[in-house]
Amino acid sequence: MKKAFPRTVRRARSMMVAVVVGAALVSSPETAQATQPTAKTVNDVSRYCQACWRNARLHPDSWSDCTQEVLTRLLERVEPSRWSTMLKKDAEDHREFIRAIDAVKKRTQRSHKYNGLAEDVTDHRSEPDAARNELREVLDNAVRDVLSVRQQRIVQLSSAGWSIPEIARQLRTSVERVSDEKYKAIRKLRKHLAVA
Repeated sequence: MKKAFPRTVRRARSMMVAVVVGAALVSSPETAQATQPTAKTVNDVSRYCQACWRNARLHPDSWSDCTQEVLTRLLERVEPSRWSTMLKKDAEDHREFIRAIDAVKKRTQRSHKYNGLAEDVTDHRSEPDAARNELREVLDNAVRDVLSVRQQRIVQLSSAGWSIPEIARQLRTSVERVSDEKYKAIRKLRKHLAVA
């Protein structure tokens, strides 16, 4: 079990994020004043993100990486001079800000993590081939009966070892869409097979 970092370390990380973003925004001395959001704005965005990560119950070790990813997405999509108004709910760019947070949060929550089998779960790898084939047939039938065609394709590619970005390129869609469809497919299969 990982130990939570003290508050001073988390604060230092958020300040480092602000420094990195500030350095990235300064492309030349002439344009720095016109395009750079204030340090207070970057700090406010970082604090808002941290509250979102806490509410989503993400591990504190991932907060700074998630915040950096949100800031990177914002740099790509929102003019830095408009960042100060982005935190206001009625602002035009607020929706883009929330969209960036949601995308990063979902990706982090669904990221592949190695977990050993729980004690009450049977390891079917040691069973004879006939038993494994029977389980495979049950799963294949469930995939065919429950999932949409797109979800079936995503599950097939995923079980063949394809990564989410590779599947997205193959299906010519976004990584977020593939991740979302895979998550929904797994939920449907769990419900259909009554797996807790």
